[in-house]
Amino acid sequence: MRFYKDTMIKVMVFGTFDGLHPGHLDFFRQAKVYGDYLIVVVARDLNVKKYKGQRPQFNENARLKAVKKSPLVNRAALGYLTNRFKIIKELKPEVVCLGYDQKMDLDELRGKLAELKIKAAVHRLQPFQPEKYKSSLLRNDKLNGAKLVHK
Repeated sequence: MRFYKDTMIKVMVFGTFDGLHPGHLDFFRQAKVYGDYLIVVVARDLNVKKYKGQRPQFNENARLKAVKKSPLVNRAALGYLTNRFKIIKELKPEVVCLGYDQKMDLDELRGKLAELKIKAAVHRLQPFQPEKYKSSLLRNDKLNGAKLVHK
């Protein structure tokens, strides 16, 4: 999806990324197919608690640091505490990708972006071995004595 050969296409993804694992890395790879420059927005601790009902295992700064280490990621940033669309408006991606299990409805997101006059394509990405690489499962495995996969 290139509009001009010399134009860099920015792709943005969001998530908690609580213990970076191969599922997250595949998520980054899939998103990067849609552009050249991958921006990863890491959820704030308070928002994780609000939306998932529990705090993440790793704090927001540790999760941000882990994401920044991925060679697939061009820029990583913490999201905002109150307005989750502010970072989209600020960084102006041409593409927004959602994970297979993210609760946001694609049409709802497209509508909100249009309302904010943000022109970005929206795509839902495919799972990568979700029976094995899902943060909530890995967290439960760790609590049960299994080893968490970190990359």
